[in-house]
Amino acid sequence: MAHKPIKVVRLGELLMKAGAISQSNLDAALAEQKVSHLRLGEILIKDGYLTENHLAEALSQQLELPQVSLRNIRPQQEALSMVPENVATRLNVMPIELKGHNTIVVAMADPMDTYAVDELYLLTNREIEIRVATMTDIRKALVSYYRVQTSVNDAMADVMRQEQAGGSDIITVSQTTAQDVTNIAADAAPVVRLVNSILEQAVREKASDIHIEPSEGVTRVRLRIDGTLFSNIEIPGNLHLPLVARIKILSGMDIAEKRRPQDGRILIKVAGSRIDLRVSTLPSIFGEKVVLRLLDQNSDRIGIEKLGFDEHQQKLLKESITASNGIVLVTGPTGSGKSTTLYSLLEILNEPTKNIITLEDPVEYTIGGITQIQINEKIGLTFGSALRSILRQDPDIIMVGEIRDTETAHLAVRVALTGHLVLSTLHTNDAPTSINRLVDMGVPRFLLASSLRAIVAQRLVRTLCPHCKEKQIISEAMEEETGIPRGTTVYAPKGCPECRFTGYKGRTVISEIMPINHAIKTMINDGASEQQLREEARRSGMLTLREDARKKVEEGVTSVEEMLFTTLID
Repeated sequence: MAHKPIKVVRLGELLMKAGAISQSNLDAALAEQKVSHLRLGEILIKDGYLTENHLAEALSQQLELPQVSLRNIRPQQEALSMVPENVATRLNVMPIELKGHNTIVVAMADPMDTYAVDELYLLTNREIEIRVATMTDIRKALVSYYRVQTSVNDAMADVMRQEQAGGSDIITVSQTTAQDVTNIAADAAPVVRLVNSILEQAVREKASDIHIEPSEGVTRVRLRIDGTLFSNIEIPGNLHLPLVARIKILSGMDIAEKRRPQDGRILIKVAGSRIDLRVSTLPSIFGEKVVLRLLDQNSDRIGIEKLGFDEHQQKLLKESITASNGIVLVTGPTGSGKSTTLYSLLEILNEPTKNIITLEDPVEYTIGGITQIQINEKIGLTFGSALRSILRQDPDIIMVGEIRDTETAHLAVRVALTGHLVLSTLHTNDAPTSINRLVDMGVPRFLLASSLRAIVAQRLVRTLCPHCKEKQIISEAMEEETGIPRGTTVYAPKGCPECRFTGYKGRTVISEIMPINHAIKTMINDGASEQQLREEARRSGMLTLREDARKKVEEGVTSVEEMLFTTLID
């Protein structure tokens, strides 16, 4: 045989056997097919009778073919080279790997397309081993892998030419204008196209960070998505220097300085979105490691309801910012969504009657109607010095990106006591700990008691993938560890192509909100311990981080594993 045989069966019968569609669904789709001449699978998905993932699952089960997520694997260069991009696009297939000397593994959305399989066999002269993937996955992979791989190959050839010629080109760019990385000229330098392909792919995958890591002979590019790092591509080691040089030029760094860490910034446009990239380089034994943090300047994700706060928490947050003066603190480790929560509160407060000024490092979102100031410590524009200056600008509300030092802590408290509402962040593990942290910074307890309005501690937990999460019954041992009654039905991660086989898709917030009521003010003044403050706050109705996480586990939003990993025992 030219390739492994596929069971010959009609798609409609197969889907009905799998329980994916009903007879009436099939009849309606077949009737439409006579008019539109579209593929049956396309019609069923278009009309909402089933999803792409359900179709792939049914094909996988009924044809006994493995299902894959192309977002979770990296195709071999050798496999990509065997099938030209125009052929792969026309046949809707994605080459994955070569097996031995006579087999090529490919992903297909329609594994029953025997014409495509036969064409691949004739083209590659190899047996075709099929994996099932969704059409969306295949289309994204075709753009991502072929474009990036073509850029790598072109860049390699270009570097070889330059090494032989003994020269190199340096391209200068504007530091203030956002480059549209999707519209790069065809005659642009190959390294330029490679960098732009990596940036574009990271934005489309909704990555928060790009890691470019040199090792012996190869440079690895990884993307952080929903808090987890995924390998993206590997680039030959001799491309590392031109790749890093291009990023340094874009971000305004010194390309000659390779021994010391540097920081920079790039503004790009992808599909209409303005993305601000914060770039950091760090010398390592194999060369400079580069990490790019992606900050989407569009404020679509801002809003306390979008972050995952429930109705009661939203009410507490809104009440905490109704005062005309005082401090509202949001605390948590790096990457816990503190800045997004602050922006969401500012969005509520943003009215024509209010003068709102922010001090940020960096400015993560752009909000109309608010004066946003970028901190620049190199020229002496620190949180402390900027806070002194903006008091002359007649502000009503001030957002201080972070209280980092004693000077900023003292100023923030004094500003709050002189008739301004101050929003800020602090790096502490929970709400009660923040009070002692500020006391350690030298802020008198009586001033804290007078100025604090609320403290919000938060974390981000991964949310279970709605396509594949499976039921789990709490056992006796789990009850002891989690506090969830035995016999309770919760959900656990399973893994499918929709979630890169992680079992999770997206993140949500868990929080503890501690309003500073009269009793807690008195306790702060009297020097109460963190434990005493925590107990009083819980008596007043505060849910701890663990309790809020437990609630989200019981609601089927996240898993027991995420709760235990993210929160400490109360």
